Amino acid sequence: MDITFNKLEHKYQPHSPFERLALYDINSAISSGSYVAIIGHTGSGKSTILQHLNGLLKPTSGSITIGTQTIDPTKKPKDLKQLRKKVGIVFQFPEHQLFEETIEKDICFGPMNFGVSEKDAREKARKVIEMVGLSEEYLQKSPFDLSGGQMRRVAIAGVLAMEPEVLVLDEPTAGLDPRGRREIMDLFYKLHQDQNITTILVTHSMEDAALYADDIIVLNKGTIMIQGSPLEVFSETEKLVKVGLDVPEVVRFKVLLEQKFGTTLSSPCINQEDLVKAVQTLVRGEA
Repeated sequence: MDITFNKLEHKYQPHSPFERLALYDINSAISSGSYVAIIGHTGSGKSTILQHLNGLLKPTSGSITIGTQTIDPTKKPKDLKQLRKKVGIVFQFPEHQLFEETIEKDICFGPMNFGVSEKDAREKARKVIEMVGLSEEYLQKSPFDLSGGQMRRVAIAGVLAMEPEVLVLDEPTAGLDPRGRREIMDLFYKLHQDQNITTILVTHSMEDAALYADDIIVLNKGTIMIQGSPLEVFSETEKLVKVGLDVPEVVRFKVLLEQKFGTTLSSPCINQEDLVKAVQTLVRGEA
């Protein structure tokens, strides 16, 4: 499902003393089946743009088109229920949204709310519980008897049961230890590849953006500052640092190496494999 932002602007509490411009002049396109990361410091507009993706917020001016549906200020959004079925959002700490007495009932709640029969919803639950790395025997357990990481997987299964065409991840690894973070991010990447789901990652982690995304959108003070591939974006190290953003550790280490040896490495470094090759080249005196 393609997503297009056309001069999107959003103001909170417009025409009041508390009016605040949160987004402006957002022009971008996200292709169906792609994996896009949206990064930016706190207050840059990440959460605001996220809430436009399924109609939780409406543009003050401009528009956003999701598939065949366009939302703009002049129209009352139609059929938002169907839009929200197609765009699944995994919010921070999704396990806080669990509430049913069994995992099966929790996963079935969303599909049944959209008219799916109980029988079909249970079949979906059996399918998605395995997709998130848990066995079918978990379905009859209480979600509140699970570990934090398992609860998060169950909450993700509830979103997947809706069979979304777009999956929006809002800081999905918040609060997890490093191993849990990697497991969850690898899970999302596998789902992205296997299901061909358009994936939008909203994150503070430069490492995750560099490792998983095809394209990165950098927001600063409510508008797009840089957009491009991870290589293109993280080549703009000075710009990112100037606005208070970090860069992946691999990129920082590459810069330090270049400063230390007074050279410029010939190969780009976005991940550890790239860095190892660059260091080998440097050691051989071929940089």
